[in-house]
Amino acid sequence: MKILMPYFKRYRVDVWIAMLSVIALVFATLWQPRLLQVIMTAIINNDQDTVLREGVFLLGLAVLGIISGIINTIYSAKVALGVATDLRADLYAKVQSLAYADVEKFSPSNLVVRMTNDINQVQQIVMAGFQQITRIPLLFIGALLLAVITMPEQWWIIVVMMAVILIVALFAVRRMTKYFAETQQDIENVNTVARENLMGIRVVKSFVQETNEIKKFAKESDQLTAVTAKIGYWFAILMPAFFLTANVAVGASVYIVGQNITTHPAYLAAITSFISYLMQMFFAVINGGFLMTFASRAFISLGRINEVMDTEPSMSYVEGDEAPVHGAIQFDHVTFTYPGDDQPTLKDVTFTVQAGSMLGIVGATGSGKTTLAQLIARLYDPDSGQVLIGGIDVRDLPEKSLRATVAYVLQRSTLFSGTIAENLRQVKPDAKPQHMQWAANIAQSAEFIERLPQTYDAPVEERSQNFSGGQKQRLAITRGVIANPEILILDDATSALDARSEKLVQEALDRELRTTTTVVIAEKIASIIRADQILVLDNGQIAGVGTHRELLQTSPIYQAIYQTQKAREEGLHD
Repeated sequence: MKILMPYFKRYRVDVWIAMLSVIALVFATLWQPRLLQVIMTAIINNDQDTVLREGVFLLGLAVLGIISGIINTIYSAKVALGVATDLRADLYAKVQSLAYADVEKFSPSNLVVRMTNDINQVQQIVMAGFQQITRIPLLFIGALLLAVITMPEQWWIIVVMMAVILIVALFAVRRMTKYFAETQQDIENVNTVARENLMGIRVVKSFVQETNEIKKFAKESDQLTAVTAKIGYWFAILMPAFFLTANVAVGASVYIVGQNITTHPAYLAAITSFISYLMQMFFAVINGGFLMTFASRAFISLGRINEVMDTEPSMSYVEGDEAPVHGAIQFDHVTFTYPGDDQPTLKDVTFTVQAGSMLGIVGATGSGKTTLAQLIARLYDPDSGQVLIGGIDVRDLPEKSLRATVAYVLQRSTLFSGTIAENLRQVKPDAKPQHMQWAANIAQSAEFIERLPQTYDAPVEERSQNFSGGQKQRLAITRGVIANPEILILDDATSALDARSEKLVQEALDRELRTTTTVVIAEKIASIIRADQILVLDNGQIAGVGTHRELLQTSPIYQAIYQTQKAREEGLHD
C-alpha cells in the first residue's frame, strides 16, 4: 500500500468525505435495531406516543443511511478512479523511461497486462476499501458491543459463531491466495498467445496453422479456466458454510429465548435486535473475508506494478541541451553481449566513419549488423569499448542531443495510428507542409501521399494496415529524414521497395542529405555498392573493410555474397 499513499494525498478531500460518510452510514445501520427494540417494547406496553416518536427517528436514520451510502459510493469511486488513472499514467511514463533492454526483459505483452488488468485490480480494491475497510471494523465492533448489551447471557453464541467463521475463512484464504497469483500469470499467457497470433495472422494463414493456433490458445485458456474454477469451488464451499454457521447461531438464540421467555419477558422485544446485530457481525466478517480475498489478488497486482516502478533504467543520460553533434562515428574495441546470452554478438569491433560519408554494412544473418546499428543509436550500451559520435562517447551525450543527431529507420516499419502528419511530427514537432513535402520527395512517398484525398492529413489505421509494405517503408524513411539528421541509419529499410524506387531514394539521399552520415544495413550488395566504406561482418567480427572494388579483391566472404547474388540475378533474367 506504500506505493498508493502519494496518490491518496492528491485526493485527500475526497478521501475524508468518503470516510466520514461511511461513519455516518455505520451509525445509522447500528442504531436502527436499537430503535426497533424500543418500538417493540412500546408496542407490547401499548405506548403509542413512544411508537410514533421512535418511528420518526427510525425513518430519519434510514434517510441518513441512504444519503450517506450514496455520498460514500460517489466519493469512493472518485478516489478509486483518480488513483487508478494517475497510477496508470505514471506506470506508462515509467515504461517510457526504461531502456530498450528493460522493456524486452519484461516483454511488451507483460507490460500491457500490468497497465490494464493489474491496474483494474488495484482500482477495484481501492473502491471496495473506502466502502468497506472503515465500515467493516466499525460495524463489527459496534454490533458486538450492542449485541452483548442487548442480551448479555448470549455472549457465548457470538464467540462460537465468530470462531467457526474465522477458522473456515482463514483456511480458505490461505488456499486461494496462490490461485490468484496463478490467475494473473495465466491471463498474461493468454494475452501473449492472442497478441502473437493476431500480429502474425498472415504467417498463420500462409502456413495453414489455424488449427494449431486454436489448440495453443485453448491450452492456455483451459489453464486459466482450471485455476479460476478452483477459486470458484472454494467460494462454493465458503458461502454455504458461513450461512449455515449464522443460521445455527440464530436458531440457537431463538431456542434459548423461547425456553426462558417466562422468566425474561423483555427478551421478546430484544430478540429481534439481537438477531440483527448477530447478522451484522456475520456480514461484517463475511465482507471482511471477501475483501481479504480480493485484496490478496490486488496486492499481487500491486506487487507486479511496483516491480516496474522500482526498476531503475539500465541506461542513464547526462543532463544537457538538445543540440546535435556532427556525424562522425567511431567504434573503439567494442564488445557487446545481449542480456541472457553466453556468447558476445559483437567482438572487439573497431572502425571509423567520417562525417557526411556513407557506410554500408553486409554480412550473413546473425552476424551482428543490426546490433551494431542499435549501439550507434544507443538502444544498448557495449560491455566494453566505446561508441563515439562526433568524438563524444554516446554515454556522455544528453538523450535529446543523441536523438536529434541520430535517426533510425527499421526494416519493419512501425507507424502509429493517427495521420501521416502526426507520424512525421513525432520527429519534428514543428514540421510544416513544406518540410513534409521535402522529406516525402526524398523517400519517394510523395507520389502516393499526394494522390490521397487528405494528403498529409490522411489517416493511418492501427498497425498502418491501410498501406502496403513498400508504402510503409517509404513513410518510415520520410519520418527518418524530415529532421535532416546528422546520422541516418537505414536498417534494411528499402527491402520492400522495387529496384527503381530504391535507386531513386538513394539518389535523393545523396543529393539532399550531403552532410548526413548514412549507415545502410542491407542484404543486397546493390544497396551499398556506392558506399564510401563497407564493413563485412562475420560472426560478430569485422571480416573486411573497404570499398566495393577493394572488397572484391580482398574479402572472400564479400566475394561469396556478391557471386551468390550475381548468380541469382542472372538466373532470374534467364
